[in-house]
Parts: sequence; C-alpha cells; structure tokens
Amino acid sequence: MPKRSAVRRRTATVAVLSGGGLVAALGVAGIVGGAHASAAAGCSVAYKVASEWSGGFVASVDITDLGDPVNGWTLGWSFPAGQRVTSAWGATVTQSGTAVTAVDAGYDAAIATGGTVTIGFQGTFTGSNPVPAGFTLNGTACTGTTTTPPSSPPVTTPPVTTPPVTTPPVTTTLPVTTPPVTTTPPVTTTPPATSNAVHGYATVNGSTTGGGSAQAVTVTSLAALRTAAAGSTPAVIRVNGMFSGSGDGVVVGSNKTIIGVGSNSGLTGVGLRIKNAGNVVVRNLKISKVLASSGDGDSIHIEGSNHVWIDHNDLSSDTSHGTDYYDGQLDITHAADYVTVSYNSIHDHIKCSLIGHSDDNGAEDTGHLHVTYDHNYFFNCDQRTPSLRFGTGHVYDNYFDGGSTGSTGIHSRMGAQMLVQNNVFRNVKVPIETTKDSSQDGYVNQSGNDFGTGTNLITRTGSFTNPPYAYTLDATGSVVNAVKAGAGTGRVG
Repeated sequence: MPKRSAVRRRTATVAVLSGGGLVAALGVAGIVGGAHASAAAGCSVAYKVASEWSGGFVASVDITDLGDPVNGWTLGWSFPAGQRVTSAWGATVTQSGTAVTAVDAGYDAAIATGGTVTIGFQGTFTGSNPVPAGFTLNGTACTGTTTTPPSSPPVTTPPVTTPPVTTPPVTTTLPVTTPPVTTTPPVTTTPPATSNAVHGYATVNGSTTGGGSAQAVTVTSLAALRTAAAGSTPAVIRVNGMFSGSGDGVVVGSNKTIIGVGSNSGLTGVGLRIKNAGNVVVRNLKISKVLASSGDGDSIHIEGSNHVWIDHNDLSSDTSHGTDYYDGQLDITHAADYVTVSYNSIHDHIKCSLIGHSDDNGAEDTGHLHVTYDHNYFFNCDQRTPSLRFGTGHVYDNYFDGGSTGSTGIHSRMGAQMLVQNNVFRNVKVPIETTKDSSQDGYVNQSGNDFGTGTNLITRTGSFTNPPYAYTLDATGSVVNAVKAGAGTGRVG
C-alpha cells in the first residue's frame, strides 16, 4: 500500500451496590472516597442529557457552589425510573437501588464560591428516561435546572446492528466548501463531561457506542482477543495484560468496545485492524513497536470503516531504526469516515498518523475521511500529526512537542480542508503546511495556535470554518497542562 511520502483528564470508576458487596460495572471496582470536611451553604445543579438511544443515554451534571468554598464534595440524587449508571468520569459513582452517589475524583475536589465542576456518565434505562427531581451537595439541597432529552433523540435504535459495512454510509454532504471564511470560527456548546464522552465527527450522521451495554468480557491472551473482537455482535472487551505477537493485526468487527484494564494493558508487535466495520470504540490501550512488515504495519489501522472513537490510548515505537522500519501509529484510509481521535499519547515515532493513503485514491476518498483530533499529546513525532488527503479535518486543543525529531506537524494536501484551532507546538520546525509531497496543495484555516519558534507553510486558506457538532475550545495557555494531565492510559477503564 503506497502510504509513504518521500521525504489528564482523569476518569473515575463506577460501582453498583448490590446486597452486601460491590459489583463492578464493566468489571472495574470503584471505591467511594472518604469523608469530606466542608459542606456547601448553597448550590445549583444543571443536569443535561446529551444523547439518548434505545435503552441508553449519556448525561452530564454541572455543579455550581453558591455558598462557602468546599474542598471535597458528595453529590446525591435518585433516578425516578430506575435508570442505571454504567460508567462515569469526573467522579467516583456508586448506586444502590435508585439512589446515586457521586464523590469528587480528587483533582476536582475544591469548588470556589461561584465555581463550577462537571461530571458525566453513561447509563441505561427501560421504558422511559425522566430526569432526576432534585440533588444534594454535601447534604445541602440544590436549586438549578434540568434539561430533558431532545424531542427527537439522535438515535432511536442501536446505531449499527448489521454485519460489517462495505461502504461507509454518507447521508449528507457536509459543509466543507460553502461556508464563508471567518477569522473567528463559531463555537457552540460544550459536549458532555468536557469531551470525555464520545464527541466530534464520531457523533455525526449517526452515533458511536461500540458494544454499548453488552456484558463485558475480559481477555487475557492475544488469541482470546482475536476471538472476542471478531464478528458484528455487540461486545465490550476488556484487555487485561500486555500481549505480544506479530503478523496480521487483530481484526475488529462492528459494534465493539475494546478497553484496556489499568494503565499497562495492550499489544506489542501487533496492532488493531478496523476494516469495513462500523461503530467501534478503542480506549486505554498501550500498543507499541508494530513493524511495517507486520500486517498493515500500524498500531491502529482504520480502513473503509465509519463511526470510530480512538480515545486515551498510548501508541509508540522508536526513532532509531529509520523511516520505513515502522509504518504508521494511527492510519485512516480507504474512505473511512466519522472518526474521533482524542486524549491519546502518540510518541517516539517517525510517521505518526496518516489520513488518506495515496494521491491516486481521490475517487474513493473524496467526500469521506471526516476526522476530529483533540487533546492528543504528540511527542517526538517527526511528521504526520496528522497528514490528511482529500478529507475534512478538525484539529484543536492538541499539544505537539517535536522533541529531537519534529520536522513537520499538521499537513493538508490533495485539496483536504482543515480547521486548526488552539493547539500548542514546541520544537516543530513547520507546525502547519499545505504544500510539498503531493501533486496538489491542501487548505487550512487556523486560529488561536501557539507555534513556538516554528514557521508555517500555508499556501491556501480553506472554506471549512464550522464543524457540524458542538465543541468548546480550551484557552491556548491551558492546553499543555490539560493535555499532559489527561492524555494516555490509566485515565479510563
């Protein structure tokens, strides 16, 4: 395949209290924090259902302190229709019957007077999904608002139930050529739980839920992972341990969630192959040293697939073996579509992330390859962070440190449209370029970026200024700390 060119936020666990013991949701035990020293004199809570489908939903809770500052908090509520929390972020959540208790995750324990923290969760329901009637913060009843789900939920049935697709479904033509060029692209609202739920292009023209509420299975060998990941039956697969291998990558079928256990579970020498599939989630895996001669040669290879979320992974090799010893860390090819890449640590590699494998593949790729990259930490990557042909890319709130190798960063070519916002670059000679290596230049609109000492090569300004989803930009000055604290493994799972 001609792919080469010439040249913390932390996430808490969830447990369900049943009888005299804790039954871990998704197989992960959660422990409620200790007693808290201070109580709020007043509080306001906004509960928002961000998305809902048959039997499942994602919601967030904004907690605002209206009284004295607190340092340690416990939020309580009851579900009126017996809904169940299955995973959460920004808090440690337990549930007994209909009663839910959320304890701060530690890093967000302090709330100043007038300050707000946000937690989020995914849950299940049967029949109806009404919002809770009231909340308490450290025993004090809260005022505030609740927001009901949209009158027409974005998904009414599980998003993908058929066998792997061969042609990614595209129902509309996204606005990549018609919007006027603006100096400040419009930004709408914050996605649930500050982007720690699925967001970006993975939510467009459908949804990405992976295995959804399927009973989680834990695998402890490469052979077991290959078996569990195959086919299109919904599955939640927990990878426990580091599996070594070579040759063909692990084929991932439709409707799969693959999530690592702890901070050091994953693959060495063999990657994941997501080909002609739909509705796939990959989180919290370490994948390293996949040789170019091993399978597709990538740590994660996405080909001809749609609605894929790659989140909180660690992908690496080394830079001492030359350009072609390894291939890509995360490559997206052959008209793949609606992909979000968030909170990953991608490091110590030469060709890090390629979207669109060849200048000669425009007939297949044009109109596809819609991708979002946010809050990723690219360290010691020489090039392709990412490189995009033909498609549409939104790259925001990422931190790029070229280390000793950083020659180029973001590359738009073959007419690709890219919107690049509020990223930070260090030790990258050419942070953004739209020329070189291909027969046609690409397009870039950029704003709010910190390029350090780098110099851009932007030959064409594009028309893509407004992605078709809600997002909020971090202040550029806070990006480095946010990304270094939140990207990589050990934050989810």
